[in-house]
Amino acid sequence: MNEVQAKKQIESLRNEIAAHNTAYYLEDAPQISDFEYDMLMKELRDLEEDFPQFTDVDSPSQKVGGEVQKSFTPIRHPRPLLSLENAFNVEDIGAFISRLAKAGIKNPLFLVEPKMDGLTLSVTYRGGSFFAAATRGDGVTGENVTANAKVMRAIPRKLQKELPYLTVRGEVYMPKAAFAELNAVREENGEALFANPRNAAAGSLRQLDPNVTAARRLEIFFYDVIDVQGIEISSQSRMLKDLSALGLPVNPEQRICHNLEDIGAYIVEMTEKRHRLAYEIDGLVIKLDDIAVRETLGATGKFPRWAIAYKFPPEQAQTVVEDIIVGVGRTGAMTPAAVLQPVFLAGSKIRRATLHNEDNIRDKDIRIGDTVLIQKAGDVIPEVVRVLSDKRSGTEKEFAMPRFCPECGSPGVRLPGEAVRRCINIDCPARIYESIIHFASKKGMDIEGLGPGVIRRLLDEGLIHDIIDIYHLDKEKVAALPGFGLLSADNLFRAVEKSKTRPLKNLLFALGIRHVGEQGAKILANTFAHMDDLIATDQETLTAIPEIGGIMAQSIVNFFGEENNLALIRSLAEAGINMAGETQISGQTGPFWGLTFVISGTLPGLGREEVKALIEINGGKTSSSVSRKTDYLLLGENPGSKLDKARELQVKTLDLSGFLLLLEGEGAHA
Repeated sequence: MNEVQAKKQIESLRNEIAAHNTAYYLEDAPQISDFEYDMLMKELRDLEEDFPQFTDVDSPSQKVGGEVQKSFTPIRHPRPLLSLENAFNVEDIGAFISRLAKAGIKNPLFLVEPKMDGLTLSVTYRGGSFFAAATRGDGVTGENVTANAKVMRAIPRKLQKELPYLTVRGEVYMPKAAFAELNAVREENGEALFANPRNAAAGSLRQLDPNVTAARRLEIFFYDVIDVQGIEISSQSRMLKDLSALGLPVNPEQRICHNLEDIGAYIVEMTEKRHRLAYEIDGLVIKLDDIAVRETLGATGKFPRWAIAYKFPPEQAQTVVEDIIVGVGRTGAMTPAAVLQPVFLAGSKIRRATLHNEDNIRDKDIRIGDTVLIQKAGDVIPEVVRVLSDKRSGTEKEFAMPRFCPECGSPGVRLPGEAVRRCINIDCPARIYESIIHFASKKGMDIEGLGPGVIRRLLDEGLIHDIIDIYHLDKEKVAALPGFGLLSADNLFRAVEKSKTRPLKNLLFALGIRHVGEQGAKILANTFAHMDDLIATDQETLTAIPEIGGIMAQSIVNFFGEENNLALIRSLAEAGINMAGETQISGQTGPFWGLTFVISGTLPGLGREEVKALIEINGGKTSSSVSRKTDYLLLGENPGSKLDKARELQVKTLDLSGFLLLLEGEGAHA
């Protein structure tokens, strides 16, 4: 490649990588796999090394992470959060160890940890109490996500030992099971799916509404101390023990290695074990254990010289699309799936892959008979990555989404703005089957023993036809079913009877109201004293509830506007199902319940909207002006005239540290 060609290719790669960075870091919607991205970056770095005259400090190869979203206030990190140089094979790791030897590091000890596929987060504690949290951002400045991190149960509010100051680095992730559940709900609702658990975690944490974050299951493992006062850290292995002793979650999967042979053996072990982990990892991080030795080595502008990240090779496989079938969910969503030639991938044999919707099939030009590349997104949901069009023979058949439901023959309708086509027949057998499964599920009415297989048999035998029939089953007929017997029938009937006493939140979830998940059902049950009160409410009243948005409110009103749904609720009430809501009002148990705050001045490290969200999540209210009804004036820098008004009315004042103490429940109502 000559100089002109190299310059053109470098510019093309920089533009392509920049576009992918925007999709990955700002939009949480990657367009290519991590492996493909790594290969693009490697090609760019190799070209820039071969043609140093085209070196540019603004090149993606010289930057860490992505930009900071303008919707979040920036936080500057105590020290830069660097990325890691990648290794794609044992030879690359050997070269890394050789560089250490040339630098005079003899007999190095390594701490090898799983490389979590999540979102980097720095968390600061002051006086042992949670103070602030920020994403990595560009490595120097991150996004202030304090309000969202505050609602993550995995992040402790207080350390087990009080330290003057501590900033730690961790990786926020979404467990595989939670990721699968979230995408299943989004697919039913016609919403865009998250590409993998990493993007689901990032999209959940970087929300302007902390209630969305709180409703999703996010976990974190901490692995680095960015800055600290009060303890001395001598090694990575000691650091992890100290973090765990402070009450901070640490990944138990870690290994001390003495040489390349040890590291290679651990790679083999974890390559197989990764599929049994509850979370996604995409490699291993190899670090020098001795902190003092690290200090002597330092870092380049982007990478520390004392660590390297081994990346697992992409787990993809080629197979053939033998057919495309369409399933129907409880909301009528018609979802296409590829029937594949069986292929072994990521620890299991794959026979089907989701195709999501008709737009995805069209955009990827997937045809019956195509040879395709598949992968497991988050090791959970097999999906088709792309078609290997060079393998086409001409016998492949284009797929057309059916205009009628494959189960009942009713029209399939695609509403404006939705990617999903839906069967509009509420009596569709497939919809009824899926609705009963959802109704009886653990988060619904929790009817033990009434799983998908039993429901299928009861429907096939004509013993039930819809949800209400569950409560009018004939015990003798159930006991007479092959393989059932009187004991099994008794157990099922006891479980059905027990379900009648479930809280209203379970019933609201079980009804399958669109956009109302577990958290939404809980909020409604805590707000309304009885199902009748909820049925009678209007959209304006619903949207006045802080946690209920316009789309959810409209969906609730639409649901209770359907006579079929009202008839079901009446029948359930007649069968003895509990319709009473919780006695407490939403937020009543929070430390700020019943309290009104006024915020004045600039709060260091926190945005005004984030503080408001923290107050409201914990049961309080905010006001723009000080009055006799004000309980606390929260003071920042340059508070202005509101402080004078507070003194005049004898309103209590507090600074940010005092506010955080109240948030822990220490004397808020004293």
